[in-house]
Amino acid sequence: MPVRSAWLVNRTDAESGQSRTDTRLAPLGTMTPTSGLASRGGIVPGSPDGKSLMSGLYVFGTTAGMTATIAPGRAVVQGSEAAGAYPVVLTDYTALTFADGDANNPRTDLVVLRVYDAQFDNTGRTEAVLEIVQGAPEATPRAPQTPPASLPLATVLVPAGASVGTGGVNWTSAVTELRTTTVAVGGILPLYGGAAEQGAYPGQYRDSGSQLQRWDGTRWLGYPAQLGGIAPAGQLATGTYTGQYRDNAGRLERWNGTAWTLAAPSPSFSYNNDGGFCKATAWTEALTDTNGPTVTTTFTAPSSGKILVTVGYQGRSSVDGGWGRMTVNLRKDGALILGAPTDETRCATTTGRDMQSVSTTFQITGLVAGATYAAVSAYCASATTNSHWFDNRFVRVDPVF
Repeated sequence: MPVRSAWLVNRTDAESGQSRTDTRLAPLGTMTPTSGLASRGGIVPGSPDGKSLMSGLYVFGTTAGMTATIAPGRAVVQGSEAAGAYPVVLTDYTALTFADGDANNPRTDLVVLRVYDAQFDNTGRTEAVLEIVQGAPEATPRAPQTPPASLPLATVLVPAGASVGTGGVNWTSAVTELRTTTVAVGGILPLYGGAAEQGAYPGQYRDSGSQLQRWDGTRWLGYPAQLGGIAPAGQLATGTYTGQYRDNAGRLERWNGTAWTLAAPSPSFSYNNDGGFCKATAWTEALTDTNGPTVTTTFTAPSSGKILVTVGYQGRSSVDGGWGRMTVNLRKDGALILGAPTDETRCATTTGRDMQSVSTTFQITGLVAGATYAAVSAYCASATTNSHWFDNRFVRVDPVF
């Protein structure tokens, strides 16, 4: 069998030692560590045309019958920590023949690349082999356990009564891929199955096929989610550091340490064209004789804590010389943060019986960056005898950066 392993026996041993060809072909060097002494077992990735992630040690069948073929490739098989990791190479396409199926029940066989080392396993054998570990025939067959110092390649479902004479194994559906990859320490690990596998050390990288991921000690994080990157939509439910950014369905958001907030809040605007009147001399958020709701616009405070508020309406008084004013109450979680002024500042004002359209803009500072506020329209009139009319009312809030 054309399976060779480097560093399995010494040249002075009776079994014939490592050849120069073994040394050239077998993958030498420090592979991905999984402990102080152990390495990650797996197939060395690569394919002749570069289009496939991994072609080595692929298990397949091409004709009806009981024989599978394993493609050439290189791998690392981890034994015990004391034994170390064995670099192994399969130099030629190799056939493996499965035993006939049980008369009554199917079974699942396991194909492994296995290293026997008499110095450590007391088997009396010293060689690297391809091996079929036969499963037990059952109504619902299960794969057998992987032997020590073995690398699982695939499982093969052997139907009840299968033989060469009955058509053998259905190779298009019977093989379940079990291969995993390994690379040298510091290399980027191609993900091939085993998406839930833990990383070996914080700072290890892998390629998931669609993004570069980094192991942070507890989980794999997409590299765009790391320092300075914008995490793609759906990748992060919570941030990993204050100041991190993510794309949330087209909205750029910033993690403030406890919650995602709009990174660059946009202007907010609310409008109502159903008129109503106010006779109150103290500020009120409600108008009489209107079906429209109170004009309220909700916004996120920018990083500067500053906003520009613009209010406007079309209005007139019911008495000569009367006036009416409109401004906003600023609320946070329903609580009043900044009330309407006691004078005409921060107000849009109309005077007299003639219909007029007015607006005013003023600045509010000292807001908590990333917090959500509501600007709620408020009204007052010059006297209780003045039914001051307010129509086409609007409130707009612009962030100041």
